[in-house]
Amino acid sequence: MLRTLGVIPARGGSTSVPRKNIRELCGKPLLAYAIASSCAARRLDRFVVSTDAPEIAEVAVRCGAEVIDRPPALAVDTAPTAWALIHALDELLRRDGFRPDIVLTLEPTSPFRTAATIDRCVELMDSTDADSVIGVEETRACFGKMANGRFAFLTPNPPRRRQDREPLYRESSTIYATRTEVLRARSSTFGDRLYGLVIPPEEVWDINDPVDFEIAEVLMQRFRKEDAPYE
Repeated sequence: MLRTLGVIPARGGSTSVPRKNIRELCGKPLLAYAIASSCAARRLDRFVVSTDAPEIAEVAVRCGAEVIDRPPALAVDTAPTAWALIHALDELLRRDGFRPDIVLTLEPTSPFRTAATIDRCVELMDSTDADSVIGVEETRACFGKMANGRFAFLTPNPPRRRQDREPLYRESSTIYATRTEVLRARSSTFGDRLYGLVIPPEEVWDINDPVDFEIAEVLMQRFRKEDAPYE
């Protein structure tokens, strides 16, 4: 059985929304949703919140999470998330010898991600030769490029009816998984055998700016009425 670690990277600095990771969404800190789904996931052996901010650490502990104190140098805008993941691995190894086979990146900006999606991600790693997994969203939109004001479809002559188009997939930022040896060797969450996990449309909303928060409030209220599984 694969040993799994979930890491919720929640640094204090946010240029788009100050204190974004602990800003309230429908009465709860944004971070609380990531912690709740991680707690409920069956295939996570352990999860931590990696942060450089004492106020975020305080909220994380209050919500039931273990905290890794991230050095400021690993919490700047230019520091890759992979560095924070490796630091968390090093700290857990130093603390109590914990050596996971897989590390999952669970961004706190995806409050609709469910425990079931976390479990599906681990199961995909467990049942294939994947060395990494990326959450993706299906789309049947028509994409193209602009050059000197002229537009050209990336796929020539796409069908005009949406249902007749071949689906494409875009990175959703909802979830990532990486084998530990790949993460350490490459300082990257992506290996050579990257598999895609299709995320349900109701889980893909990612919060990056104030408008995203406003839309998430509406979505959260709607899903609450429908007894959403992430509650």
